[in-house]
Amino acid sequence: MLPAPYDRVLDELRTVLPDGRLITDPLRTLAYGTDASFYRLVPKIVAVVEDEAEVIALLRLCRAHRTPVTFRAAGTSLSGQAVSDSVLAVLGDGWRGCRIAPDAATVTLQPGVIGAEANRKLAPLGRKIGPDPASIATARIGGIAANNASGMCCGTAQNSYRTLASLRLVLADGTVLDTGDEASRAGFRASHGALLSALADLAGRTRADAVLAERIRTKFRIKNTTGYSLNALVDFTDPIDILAHLMIGSEGTLGFLSEITLHTVPEHAHKASALLFFPDIAEACRAVALMKPTPVAAVELMDRAALRSVQDKPGMPAGIAALGAEAACLLVETRGEDEAALVRNVAAITAALEGTRRIGAAAFTTDAKACESYWKIRKGLFPAVGAVRRIGTTVIIEDVAFPLDRLAEATVELQSLFARHGYHEAIIFGHALEGNLHFVFTQSFDTDAEVERYRRFMDEVCAMVVDRYDGSLKAEHGTGRNMAPFVEKEWGPQAYALMQRIKALLDPEGLLNPGVILNGDPDAHLKNLKPLPAADALVDTCIECGFCEPTCPSHKLTLSPASASSAGARSPGGPPRGAIRRR
Repeated sequence: MLPAPYDRVLDELRTVLPDGRLITDPLRTLAYGTDASFYRLVPKIVAVVEDEAEVIALLRLCRAHRTPVTFRAAGTSLSGQAVSDSVLAVLGDGWRGCRIAPDAATVTLQPGVIGAEANRKLAPLGRKIGPDPASIATARIGGIAANNASGMCCGTAQNSYRTLASLRLVLADGTVLDTGDEASRAGFRASHGALLSALADLAGRTRADAVLAERIRTKFRIKNTTGYSLNALVDFTDPIDILAHLMIGSEGTLGFLSEITLHTVPEHAHKASALLFFPDIAEACRAVALMKPTPVAAVELMDRAALRSVQDKPGMPAGIAALGAEAACLLVETRGEDEAALVRNVAAITAALEGTRRIGAAAFTTDAKACESYWKIRKGLFPAVGAVRRIGTTVIIEDVAFPLDRLAEATVELQSLFARHGYHEAIIFGHALEGNLHFVFTQSFDTDAEVERYRRFMDEVCAMVVDRYDGSLKAEHGTGRNMAPFVEKEWGPQAYALMQRIKALLDPEGLLNPGVILNGDPDAHLKNLKPLPAADALVDTCIECGFCEPTCPSHKLTLSPASASSAGARSPGGPPRGAIRRR
């Protein structure tokens, strides 16, 4: 029996959605209470929506009953954006639309399209989408845009915000706006003139405040997904364009993205990669700064602990196990329009590295299989740590960015924080070219002492990133729940007030994904923590990242593998058939 008002919401939803797409049983709601983060919230109702009309009806029903709603695409969110204890709207299979412009300069995608699938369609035309998160083979466009995810190569120039051409969105009141359609824009100006005037006024006052405007521009010169995309207020003057860009990175808290058109970017066929080894991480970071002006497409940093976690994997060069305790590695890729351009690129990068202290030569390879193996190893660092973690602990991945000229200093300080708080298994890797580091560590939440250790560690990390380096607490994974209490610390009260005003304008009842991005509870990141008790050797190594979902044999037959290992494998009686993940 559902509590009020969920019983009434469910009754009314039955007039819109078939019973087969309305889920309230304890097993499946528990399953959908899990995403790739370390939080769990069990939804009262899971509604599988297949088209925009159903989303509109759902939003209007929830608004009428003042019932919160959260949207979920693939559920690979790492910061708790895709879980809810209210109504969880899950994208069904009806969101796979993909239209490529005749010149392939743009692509129009519905939110259920997997990022890698969009690239497969664009590849024969020599194009791709700009965002390239490590989860691109699983993550869907809706989540990629809603989190402003970036990745290995796109930096800050080719993310969803920078490559946005137009989008179609559904606001909290059920209104639809297609920013690429002039008739829709005109209709929205007539129906929502007050909202647009308020946004225009907010942007005008922000631009007029020279100190605040420059603060915003500075914050977005490095990767930043902490809070809302305030750069929209200084980058654009048309309030509809401001609204469109505020939606990017809003994590479902301002509206629903039902379609997005992105400018595509070149996908050069000629590529070369190299694994470069250095005696310590400071020297590796110095090399990154030297390569920044050269034609590199990506520079990925791996510290010694990260290398240790993958040194025995197929495709890794021999001799890594013999590297010193302070050694570090850079995975470098460059791309060219043709073979001659690629040769010039490699020569320029190699020249820039002269004078750096390296272990071995700077040997680039164009062998496609070798390059692919390097990148598979890099993308596999996160689950590699999870596979060897102590049973009962969860894997946490944090995502920060520093000014590039202070990357070496910040990295060394981060390593000292690990040691001081007892996270001796922690690894550091990331998109060094952008000063963007990911650090992965394992954490138990089964005692108050362990939760308190996590609290102290995160407080120190936030103080270090913000106070010492003026960096980003979230560079590309989105704010979610685990960094929401720290948004004001990073941005300061004036910018935070702008974010609160934006939320109030677009979601005045506060019903869209509450608790995410803006959260007044200073302990929100310590609540609703997901337990991972021992279950069975077959599933205990699973970290519930969801990366395996698209290729899992059980997909669409039973519980989604993105959540079923937690709900099924740890429920009394064992897992439902097909619910055990393959790794």
